[in-house]
Formats: sequence, C-alpha cells, structure tokens
Amino acid sequence: MLLEKLRERQTLSSKTILISSIFLLVFLIAGCSQSAVNCNEQPYTDLSEALTYAANDQLPFQYPLDELGIDADPTPARFCRGSWGEDRKYHAAEDYHLPAGSPVYAFADGEISFSGRMDGYGWLIIIDHPWANLYSLYGHLSPSRWMLKSGAVEKGDLIGYLGDSDENGGSAKNPLVTHLHFGIRAGQRTDYTGMGEWRWMAGWIKPCPSDLGWLQPSLIITSQEVPPGGFQAPKAGLVEGWGVELSFILIYFLGTLFASISSIKKKNLILPAVNGIVMILAGYFFSAKGTITSYPFYGMAAVAFGVLIYLYFTEKVRKSGSSAA
Repeated sequence: MLLEKLRERQTLSSKTILISSIFLLVFLIAGCSQSAVNCNEQPYTDLSEALTYAANDQLPFQYPLDELGIDADPTPARFCRGSWGEDRKYHAAEDYHLPAGSPVYAFADGEISFSGRMDGYGWLIIIDHPWANLYSLYGHLSPSRWMLKSGAVEKGDLIGYLGDSDENGGSAKNPLVTHLHFGIRAGQRTDYTGMGEWRWMAGWIKPCPSDLGWLQPSLIITSQEVPPGGFQAPKAGLVEGWGVELSFILIYFLGTLFASISSIKKKNLILPAVNGIVMILAGYFFSAKGTITSYPFYGMAAVAFGVLIYLYFTEKVRKSGSSAA
C-alpha cells in the first residue's frame, strides 16, 4: 500500500515537472525576441499621384482610400516607427487618418483569406495576392458597417469602412483614433504563424518589420513594380517562427494524453468528455483567430471522444458479462 502511494506521488511529480518545463519553454520562446538595434523609421514616399492609380487598369496597385489621410496626425505611425520605452517595438505598417465611415478598397487583385474581429483591430481583413506573392492587411475597420467576408476581389473593390473610435479596436472608455492600419507583406497569410513576432496579423513587433517580410506600403504602391516570380518571403526557423504555436499544441497534446491514460486506468467517463469539450472550444477559439492551431485541437477532441466511446462500451460489456454470470 505504501509502495503504491509512493509510486503515485512519483508519477504525479514527474508529470508536474514535465508540464512546468513545457510552460517555461513557451515563456522562454515568447520572450527570446530582442528589439532590433538598427531599424529606421521610413517616411511616406511621394503619394501626390497615388489617388490617380485607381482609374488606371494597367497598374497593379492603387491607394486603399479616396484621400491620402497622411497629414491629419502630426505624429503618424509610419513604417518601422519605434515605440518609446525599454520594450521597444516597431510599426509593421503605415497609418492613414480619415473619418469613420470612410470607404476602404482592395489595393490589388486577390482573395480574402481572413475577415473577422481581431483584438486591437476591431474588424480586420487580409487579402492574399498570390500573383505577386504578397498579402495586404486592413486594420481598424468597422464591425458595425458592411464589409466583405470572403471571396475574390479586384483592385478597387470596396471591402469595408473605417470604424468609429469605440469599435475599431478602441472602446468607449479607451477610444482609438480612427485610421486605417495598412500593411503589405511578402508571402501569403498561411506562410506565417498566428502567434509570436512572426504572426501574420502583427501591428507592432520587436524585430525590424522589414526583416520579417513586411514592406513599406507607400513604396510598393508608388513603385508599381513586381519582381519576376513575385516578392520573396523570408524563411523563419522552426523555433523562431512557429515555436510559440507549436508549444501550445504540445502542452494540450500532453494534457490530452495524460487525461486519456488516466481515464482508461480509472475507467472514468467524465474526464475524456470534459477534455473533448475543452479541445473543441479551444479549436473554435483558435480558428476564429485564424491560426492553424485549431486543427490539432479538433484532432485531440476526436481522440478524447474516442477514449470516451471505448470506455463506454467496455463498461457496458463488463456489466453484461457480470449479469450473465
């Protein structure tokens, strides 16, 4: 009896150490990014002719608004602008200031790969442009006004409207100045993780944005040039680019594994049922955030419910065998 209790304590201690180590790994990966040392803010390129690009069907790109909106704020967040403080971060886009309700247009032909609510952005739309190997990001849109949610778009198509200060990522208590956060990045949305500094919806990041594939929007629009084969996306290492997301998957996978083993040993039907429901909710949450993490969670939910079904039928067979005896 004493030996059994010691073994149980030893097993519990081993599990606790393993899970604690994984959590520590996640925090280390999340915090390993250092602020860039050399990352210079880029002034807007000459946009004086930018509003005429929309009417020229021969040009691949256009400005995403009807007006420039670059003089409304005395200190606009330009591309690679750095924040203040020790935890310095850099702006991965350009901000254009126009009133709420201003229409926002697709800057090039493409396909909407994400359209939904996003923390800090209000409504966010991502358009992939595979012909140029780019994607464009439109943040701080209005969730209460009409917006496109899916499908192919052409240059100049209306995709949504700028949001009011209490719905565009701000709130009634902490309003956010109405503006369009417009980003352009080499690659497609699914080339990037949904977490960490390499995340596809990044607004402010510690590394220099240009090192992670972000491009200066006003320069891309005014140059009207696409390199042969499209823009080249940078390659991130597995840990550097996907470490945070993979660590979350690993933590939940081990949790599902331990729960499944424990359920089978103790013939507990409640534990796999709860675990399966939690995995489905987690999968739905990450799916709404546009990350690939949702698929492993749905897979773990299937495993949990598989264990539940197995336990249910083995218990049923055991009871029927007992009744026959």
